[in-house]
Amino acid sequence: MSPYEALYGHKCRTPLHWDEVGERAGLGPDVVEQTAEAVRKIQERMRASQSRQKSYADSRRRELSFKVGDHVFFRVAPMKGVMRFGKKGKLSPRYIGPYEFLDKVGTLAYRLAFPPHLSSVHSAFHVSALRNYIPTPSHVLSYEPIYLAPDLSYEERPKRILL
Repeated sequence: MSPYEALYGHKCRTPLHWDEVGERAGLGPDVVEQTAEAVRKIQERMRASQSRQKSYADSRRRELSFKVGDHVFFRVAPMKGVMRFGKKGKLSPRYIGPYEFLDKVGTLAYRLAFPPHLSSVHSAFHVSALRNYIPTPSHVLSYEPIYLAPDLSYEERPKRILL
């Protein structure tokens, strides 16, 4: 059933069919019953579609919960294209940290403890922006720390001058 048919109760008449004379349907109990049946079918199909979409979305979701004192990474740019804390480009770190988890603000928001140079950053984050930190001595990520100015900019320094 097309959206036009669901809305108006009959098939759309295209310019090819304008010259044909059809039967005119009155607003009797049959039309009301047909409309109610069409609405019921549409509602069933919408429920089935929504439950299917929900199952697809839920298959990728994961339940995260943190305890006070745990360490977590948090996402540098929650929106694609927004650079807040780091180098520009594909190879910049997606998550920075680890930072200590202080307390739970709401059902899905958590407060983190930041070092003094990140004091201007809001400390509460949604659970989707956090990743659990599992300390392992064999897996050490080394990257140059980023020192931000109060206006959240940073100065690039050359590693070595080539002659």
